Amino acid sequence: MNSKYRFLVLIFLFFGNVATFSQTNQTAFIPSANSHLDYMGRVGFTNSNAEFYWSGSSVSITVEGTKEVKAFLDTKRDSNYCYIIIDGNSSSAKKIKLETQKKTYLLATFNDLKKHHIELVKITNTDDNTICFYGFEIDKKGTVLKPSKKRKRKLEFFGDSITCGHGADVPADSTDSGAPKYFNNYRTYGAITARYFDARYHCTAKSGIGVAVSWFPQIMPEIYDRKNPENPDSKWDFSNYVPDIVVVNLFQNDSWIVNMSENEQFKARFGTVKPTDDFMIKAYGDFISKIRSNYPKAQIICCLGNMDIVKEGSKWPGIVNAAITTLGDKKVVTHFFKYKNTNGHPKVKEQQAMADDLIQFIKEEKYWK
Repeated sequence: MNSKYRFLVLIFLFFGNVATFSQTNQTAFIPSANSHLDYMGRVGFTNSNAEFYWSGSSVSITVEGTKEVKAFLDTKRDSNYCYIIIDGNSSSAKKIKLETQKKTYLLATFNDLKKHHIELVKITNTDDNTICFYGFEIDKKGTVLKPSKKRKRKLEFFGDSITCGHGADVPADSTDSGAPKYFNNYRTYGAITARYFDARYHCTAKSGIGVAVSWFPQIMPEIYDRKNPENPDSKWDFSNYVPDIVVVNLFQNDSWIVNMSENEQFKARFGTVKPTDDFMIKAYGDFISKIRSNYPKAQIICCLGNMDIVKEGSKWPGIVNAAITTLGDKKVVTHFFKYKNTNGHPKVKEQQAMADDLIQFIKEEKYWK
């Protein structure tokens, strides 16, 4: 195709999308590619939209002179939820459920035309149910401002359901549940820790995943380097985001499945023979070495807990300690959370307790003040 006509086709397609979303002459469409939008997480981009794969991925906008802010979103299944945070006020965050169609969602209304900050966060699990973000809509006379400040500190968390926020929103008097409506990555220890230190936040975690075996075929060493965790060809460029501190909280799923010889993934990974402790020590050490190869200067904190993997008598803290010892890396340390001694996954209060613990550890070790 002639380059001139190819250009015209692209222009037509782009403005065709804009026209779909801009309902009146009183609004302005802010596309996902706008340079003033601030993304966190391993976000993918197409010609028309941004894609949120990982739990905790987010986009934010700073506006002035508008009474409303809307977002244009789509998702494959109606099991995705987002959090909306206005002007950094996390205590009044609003949860919305997405529908399986391109739709406009009202995020915020204002009684004034002052400067405001709106953040949209994917709080559900990392899976194949990608959120497609096409852009924001504001009043025609509104202005999109540059982010008021760029957070200099950077954190990345590698983890499983605990780090994703499985069951965080389950009511205190209810039993554990992995239903999407109860996931809440925004209330996890990782996200809370990042906000405390005013740090940028990447959550590279997936419910059910392990280091050597998971509840599904993929293990963390096989997807940790992907942009889209469901696509083996979608590779993440580690130079795009270089964290100061990396927190690894894995092995909870391994600790269960290695004792389940009839489990399909046990058979696929180990055959009929339970893996030895030495095997698990090497698997963990190899994974930490992969992280180190991509982040040569990062402080790496290897955590466990706060579920039964840190229960008194558990062998898994010893396995992690042994793995770290073999590496001989002074910037790789361990920190194990206190066993929560309740059923199911950590709920909001237990996630907060983990955050308080981790924050204190980071301060005591003088990684950050």
